[in-house]
Amino acid sequence: MNRYAVFIDGGYLKKVLKAMGEPRISYLKLSEVVAQGEERLRTYYYDCSPFVSEPPTEKERTRKSNFDRFEFALEREPRFKIRLGRLAKISTDKGIKFEQKMVDTLLSIDLVKLAVDKSICRAVLFAGDSDYIPAIDIARDEGVIVQLYYSPKAGVHEQTLAACDERLIIDKDLIQKILR
Repeated sequence: MNRYAVFIDGGYLKKVLKAMGEPRISYLKLSEVVAQGEERLRTYYYDCSPFVSEPPTEKERTRKSNFDRFEFALEREPRFKIRLGRLAKISTDKGIKFEQKMVDTLLSIDLVKLAVDKSICRAVLFAGDSDYIPAIDIARDEGVIVQLYYSPKAGVHEQTLAACDERLIIDKDLIQKILR
């Protein structure tokens, strides 16, 4: 069985795409380009819905509506699953900021479960966060090859690079192959 799964940290990939001029990509094409002749079990996309105050501003309504349309379209793609965390509003000395909660945990749980169940032999990860390292280590211990797609422009933790079996840069050539 040569089956793989794609794990996309939506916040990270958005940051990568923003640094590259915000090209409009096909997530299905992205999943197929990384196939390497193997069967895709599923593509998992992790993110949070945008913040909406009560009552929502027009900008918040538009942002939420756009996200809902994106989520609906992605769920309709074959073998796609969206996992949503929550957005926490945090007050700081510099004002209010928002942080994603549970996204890293959801991705890590899915990666470990598929590795332990022997459902995949390869995990394709689009991320840059070091929070995934324990899950990457378990997946590798279970015999899963972990490939990390990342962008130096968007940042990636050095320990995350070191934890993965293979490291591939998200570059203009890859983006050209996955444009909508």
